[in-house]
Order: sequence, then C-alpha cells, then structure tokens
Amino acid sequence: MNVKPLALAITASLFTLSGCSTSNLQKQDITVQPTTEVPEHANSSFHVDFEKFTLDNGLDVVFHIDKSDPVVAVTLAAHVGSAREKVGKTGFAHLFEHLLFLESENLGKGGLDKLSARVGGSGANGSTNRDITNYMQTVPNDALEKMIWAEADKLGYFINTVTPPVLQQEKEVVKNEKRQRVTNQPYGHVFDVITKNLYPADHPYNWLPLGSLEDLASASVEDVKDFYKRWYGPNNVTLVISGDFDSTQAKAWVEKYFNDIPRGPEVSPQPKQPIVLTSSKKRYHEDSFAQVPQLTQAWPSMPRFHPDSYAMDVLIKLLTDGNQAPVTNELVEKQKLSSGLMLLDIRSELAGELIMMITAYDGVDLDQVEQAVEIGLKRFETEAFSQDDLHRVKVGIETEYYRNLSSVVNKGVALADYNLLLNDPGYINKEIDLMRAVSADDIWRVYNTYLKNKPFVSTSFVPKGSKQLAVDTAQKAVIKEEQINLEDISKLDTVKPLQISKTPSSFDRSIEPEFGKTPIIPTPDVKTAQLKNGLEVFSLYSDEVPLVEIKLTIDGALLLESPDKNGTANLVANMLTRGTATKSAEELNNEIRQLGSTITVTAEREQIVLKASTLARNYDATMALIGEILTQPRWDLTEFELAKQTVTGQLQQSSADPEAIAQKELYKLTYPKHHPLANNTLGTEESISKITIDDLKTYHQKNIAPQLAKLYVAGAVRHADIQKSLEQLIENWPASKATVPLLPEPNALNSAAVYFYDIPQAKQSTLLIAHPSLKADHTDYFNATAMNYILGGGGFSSRLVQDVRADKGYTYHIRSKFDATPYSSMFEIKSNVRSNVTLESLELVKQIVEEYGNTYTSADLTTTKNYYLKSNARRFETLTAKVKVLEQIGTLNLANNFMQQRNEQIERLGVEDMKGLAKQYIHPNKLIYIVVGDAKTQANRLTALGLGEVIRLN
Repeated sequence: MNVKPLALAITASLFTLSGCSTSNLQKQDITVQPTTEVPEHANSSFHVDFEKFTLDNGLDVVFHIDKSDPVVAVTLAAHVGSAREKVGKTGFAHLFEHLLFLESENLGKGGLDKLSARVGGSGANGSTNRDITNYMQTVPNDALEKMIWAEADKLGYFINTVTPPVLQQEKEVVKNEKRQRVTNQPYGHVFDVITKNLYPADHPYNWLPLGSLEDLASASVEDVKDFYKRWYGPNNVTLVISGDFDSTQAKAWVEKYFNDIPRGPEVSPQPKQPIVLTSSKKRYHEDSFAQVPQLTQAWPSMPRFHPDSYAMDVLIKLLTDGNQAPVTNELVEKQKLSSGLMLLDIRSELAGELIMMITAYDGVDLDQVEQAVEIGLKRFETEAFSQDDLHRVKVGIETEYYRNLSSVVNKGVALADYNLLLNDPGYINKEIDLMRAVSADDIWRVYNTYLKNKPFVSTSFVPKGSKQLAVDTAQKAVIKEEQINLEDISKLDTVKPLQISKTPSSFDRSIEPEFGKTPIIPTPDVKTAQLKNGLEVFSLYSDEVPLVEIKLTIDGALLLESPDKNGTANLVANMLTRGTATKSAEELNNEIRQLGSTITVTAEREQIVLKASTLARNYDATMALIGEILTQPRWDLTEFELAKQTVTGQLQQSSADPEAIAQKELYKLTYPKHHPLANNTLGTEESISKITIDDLKTYHQKNIAPQLAKLYVAGAVRHADIQKSLEQLIENWPASKATVPLLPEPNALNSAAVYFYDIPQAKQSTLLIAHPSLKADHTDYFNATAMNYILGGGGFSSRLVQDVRADKGYTYHIRSKFDATPYSSMFEIKSNVRSNVTLESLELVKQIVEEYGNTYTSADLTTTKNYYLKSNARRFETLTAKVKVLEQIGTLNLANNFMQQRNEQIERLGVEDMKGLAKQYIHPNKLIYIVVGDAKTQANRLTALGLGEVIRLN
C-alpha cells in the first residue's frame, strides 16, 4: 500500500511569508474552483534538472545528474500494481516483485541482491503498491554499467528461470511476509477490513497488494509468465538513473543493453474510479494480539495529483499535527483517551482515502473515541486556524521536502512515478508551486468536500473478549484467517541449479561488465571541540540541502536508574519536550513547528538521545530551544500523568508483540536479576506506578550531564557558528559528578538451551538466538562484524538468507549481527518462521552456525572485501548518514580517516583470519534459543535439537 506516496511526501510549499497576521481564518461559503494552473508568481529556488529519452521499444529513460557524492541510483519502475490484477489472481504484482530478484539468465542465483553486495551497493530493494512496482538500488558510480546490464537482464532475460520449485518456494516467502506483517501483529487485519468495506468488490482497490493467500497458493508458472508478458514490456516501464555519472556514456550503455528487448503489448491508462459512500459502515473485530482497543476511520478522498490534494496535505496537519491541533488536542489533552493518533493520506492513481488510526488507552470505550473525533472536527470549524498555523504547517512541509530529496534514490523513484503516471518527470518541479499556492479558501473547500459530515468506514479492533469496547453500532468484520495445520511439517523440495535455454541476443550477455574508474572517497573534514562543561562537539559541514541534522547523546539511561524505579530515564526523556520553565507544552510545540523544525527526545537502553532537524536559516533558534529543553524542564504534573499513561499503554501494547516479548526475555535470561540491562527501557506497570515527579527531577539533576554527552551536527552550518550557538548552553548546563559505573558481566552461559514463550494458535514462531559477545570498542569488533557478513549480515549474500529463505522458503527475513555498544554486546540471529517448520528452521540455523567457522571460503572473503571496500562511497550521501559517521568517530574514539584505516584492515584479512574470528566470537554451544509461538504443537518437538528439555517461560 502506497501510504503517503513518495512523490507527494517529497514535495512541499517553498514560500516566503512576511508580516503574518494572527487573526483566525474563519470558514466561509467557498465557491472558488480548484485549478492546476501553476501560479505566475511562483519562483521556487529548487529545481530538479533531468533529461528524458525513449528507446524504439518504448522504454522511457530519465537521467538526473547530482555530483555531490560518487554514487548512482538505478530505478526500474513498471506501471503495474495490484490494481492491474484480476479477482482470483490477487497478490501477483507483489509476488512478481519477489521473483524478479531471484535469478535471471545471465545474473545467476541471487540476482541483483548478490551483485549489489559484490559492488558495495545499498542492497537491491523493491516495493509494490496499487499502481507501480519499483526496483531500486544505490551503488558506487564505478558499478553503473554493471547495474544497467543487470537491470536489462531482469527485464528481458528473466522469465525462463521461473520453474515450479522456484515459484513454490517464493510463494512460501510471500506467505511468511503476510504472516509477519498481518497475521501475527496486533491490528494486522485493519487495512484489509477497511479496504473491503470502502471499495466495491469490482473496484481494483478492493484488495491489498499482499493479496489473498488462497490466490497465491493457486498461482501457476503459466500465470506468472502471462503476467510478465502482459505488463513487463519495456513500453510499460521507466528507467531512471540519478547521481554522479556521465550521461553520454550512460546513454550508450542503456541502448546497448536494453535495445534488444522487444516491445510488449500496449497498456492503456485506467480510468479514475473515485468512490462515494452513501452511509457509514462500522465493523469490529476481537483481535487475539491486541491488548488495547484501536479505532480506525477512513473517508474517501481523491486520487494522486488531483487539484484538491495539495490543500488536503495542509488540512490534515492543521487537524492533527501537534497536541494543540483540534482533533489531537481533544483526544490527548482534554479527554485523555489516547496518547496520539496517526492520519494516513493514501492517494493512489485511481482513487484515495484518508485514514485516521487511534490506539486508545486500556479499557477505553471506542464510542468515546469516535465522539471525541467528532468534537475535534467541530472545534476545527469553530476555532478555525490562523496565518501562524498556516506558516507552521507549510514550513514543516518545506523541511520534510528537503530531507526527502537528500538522496539520489528518492529523487529517482519520484521521477519514475511522475513519468509513469503523468508522462512528465518535470512535474517534480511544478508540484511544489501548486502546494505553495494553497489558500485558506482551498482548505475550507476541501474540508467541506471530503470530511464535514461525510460517511466513513470504521473498524473497532478490541482485545479478545472485550467486544463491549467496540463502537456500539459496529457489525462483526469478515476476516478470513489463514488455516495452518500446525502439526504438518511437510517440506519443500530444494531448488536445483537450473538448466535453461537462453533468450537470443545480439551479443553475449553472460559477460559481466568491468568496474569503471574507482571513485575517490575523501576523508571527511570533521571538526571537533570539547567545551568547558565537558560537552564534546563533532560537526561536518555540507550545503547540498539547506538543512541541519542534530543528534545529542547522553550516556546513562538504564545504567543510572534506581533499581526499584525502572523506567525513570524513559519518563525523563518523555517529559523534556513537554514544556520548559517559560513555555507550556503547547507553546514549546508551537515554537518548534513555527521554525519548521523537529525535536524529539527518547531513552534507549544506555543513552538518552535528542534528535533535531531544522532549516539552516533557523539553526540558531532551534539550538536555543534545545538548550531550554535540556536545562529547564517544566515538570508539569498534568503532563507527567499523561506521560505515565502513555508509557503504560506502550507496555500493554508490547506485551502481545512477539518480537518485543522475545527481546525482553533475552535480557532477563542474559543478565543477573539486579543488573540494569536485565530491565526494559519502558519499565514495568508496577515500577511506573511508583515513580514520582521528584524522581525525575533527581535523575535530571544528577545524570543529564554534559560530561556524559556528545553533540553531532551535520549540514549547512559552520563549526564556529555551532560553537557560538552553544555559549548560552555552556553557562546554563554545568558539569555534575555523574559517571557511568562499571557493569557486572552478563551471566556465564555454560551450554546452549531452548526457551519457549507460548502464544496459542500463533501462525508464526518468532526466533531470537543469541549470546553475549564483544563490545563495540573492542579491537576486533569491526573485523568480527565483517566476518558475520557472509553468515547473516549481507542480505542475500548471506548463508542464513540463502538457506533458510531462498532454498527452504521458511521465512521472509532472517539476519545475524553483533548488536554492540561500548557498554554491552550481543551476537543475535532473528527471524519469524511458519509455525509448523519451527524445529526445521532451528535445526538449519544451528547447523549453519556450527559449520560456519570451518566452511568459510575464499569466495566468501572476496564478496566481503568487495562490499566493505566499495560501500564507503555511500557513507556520506545524506545528512543522517553524515551524523552516523560523526557518531562512530565520537563513540568509538576513531580518527577522521577511520574508513581508510578499516579498508586497510579488511585488505589484510585472510580466510584463516575469518575462520578464527568465527570460532572466537560465535559460540554455538552457548546460544540461547528463544521461541515465541504455539507451544502446544511446537514446544515438545524442539527437544530434537539435542539441547535438553525445552524451558517454558510462561
């Protein structure tokens, strides 16, 4: 599902407002008609240059040059999604996306994924929505010809590799994806119920892109081939290349590799099919995974690029953005029914919908929530909005716009969308001005047309046995649950190497192109300073976009909490943005948003983390607010009770999340009972009830300390200006005596063991396999991480993915990693598998891990070296990436040229070194196996692992 389509998410109003009035813009009887004319006064300072040409076979090609980093993004987008499917054949577009990654005639097994790993790419990725299927990746620019060769092979030389075993195994992967995203999640069926009731049965949007499991099960190879022939002709596809490359050379490569592919059938545009509800439809469902009730409401809206869509972008923020917005304020502040809401503006090619999701507190009757939404909408009508409100919303959209345009792959996907849907990639420049032109009259017209007193579809998802919490007039939702025989352990045949006849071509496509000229990766010009209060500052200047990204970390969190007040650090973090000494929560929120900035404070296990993003022109004002937030909390008692209520709700929700359960149990098993890291960051309902406002004040006074903090700043602000902006903060934030204590070591694990947490009738088992390992500041940490690349850190290059997903179809996702900080470390393997292959999956994982240290090969080493040596070209592309580099330097005390140093480390590693690292830091005989699933059918089977009796956790 294309939630907040990318083309809309990355375009926004660029404008200048001066002398804004604070008078309210009252609702009027509006007769103004919408227009798609670009206003004459529009003069956006932003412009995406592009070149477009079309091959004889109909393939549209778009080039966008961006020389800021030595990387290039390649996007192949087909104008086919779930809307092109037929009843009884749903889910094909998404299934096809999966298949297209697997193999082609000349790429071989692993396809784009393996190639991307070898060339240092970001990992090939894809997405399927109602209208478009995207395939995208970012690689160092020396690999561009390889990517063009590979994309052409996938488009024109792929279908012969789809055999019945290949299809059957990928069906299982897709089914596992649906279980992971839908069946095994709280509220997982909401979108399906909404869609089925919002759109008529004959509407192309009546089903979701994941489709029906029954339809997938019945899909044949011939079905897949027919789908390919119908929709994957080059005349229904757009290729976008964006980044640092030579357009003349790239055009020659595109013509060489794509010209042979024959044109496909002609594809006619689908007519718009907006929907009109004559009355509201209300449904309820008792959700086995839900712990608290959730109300979702959906109104029909407009398709993408409709003239009203730009005013709708502004309207939804005026209604819900921030606790002062009328709907949010009514739900959160006044009636205290929920900690917040999510408003999803889902616009697709043929129609659209506006979806509001509100997760209520425990025991709240959803009739109250529905009434609160009605009151909030009425308040919007009577209270209206001011020019300041409009400014706040539009400047926020401007910031979001720049942030999303900071990567070449985002620009590539947007250009492809515009070309496929409008035949005009240049619309990326026009849409900005249409958004800028939104007026108060437009907003009131859109409100009256789509929301005011309009019928909607709603769902009440309530915990099992709590039907009384659903909206009174709701009828039972029709939900078709997948039936899995949990005792059926039938296995799929392993896919054997293919013997295929190759499609004719004018040249030998089996020869992979050579690398181009190796890009030069300069050492970042990192500036540092240690201020007199102990705060360390790291900065990296970049003016590619007029933004600044800020991250401040303060060591401590769980490590500095009082043992009986678990959750204190998280509540401190929560309270820091709920007002300052001179500003209420609403006033603080307003000031932040008026700047177009975002400031969040969260507690991680070992740090409290402040993140901020701002327009460069508003950096000083944003940093001044950060100083207030850190040093002058308001400690408002009403906000404190709201914060505690919010955390309690989060605890209740997470208590039914299989992955959260597994992680929580791992901490309890790994660390001694009174070790701080045995605890949950959120605390427990019991500990939260004991925490007072004075506890927060004490923690803040002692432990929110500059000598425990590091500040990372990347963007269009100079280091000297950063230091100047901190002068007041230095005076207001003196050092304390706080230090992070030395921690006891984790529990000594003498042997592996299996633990089971029961969720009856679970369709999937969540697997978490782990043991303590080396910390992030250990001299071998980087080498150990590189060693893990082939085991489970390298996506489709890894053995876990190849064996457990690609060969067996047991899972949608599996990975291993060293999850480490300077204070703690864990080697972890995570996955979700179909319930009735829980044992088989664990046996396979166990075997792979046990054999890894003895079976590492020279080919594995080559793949790993290629990835690490070449991927550095992507390390600095976005401001977020730059902040991550700064954080690595600051946290681990690395030199500015640490990437070059690590390249030298990688170059020195041999096969025997990798084998030694595997044996030294991965201990199969000490792994904790945690399974969250259906104990009745699966727990006893796990004794076959040979690790003793299965220990029940609940």
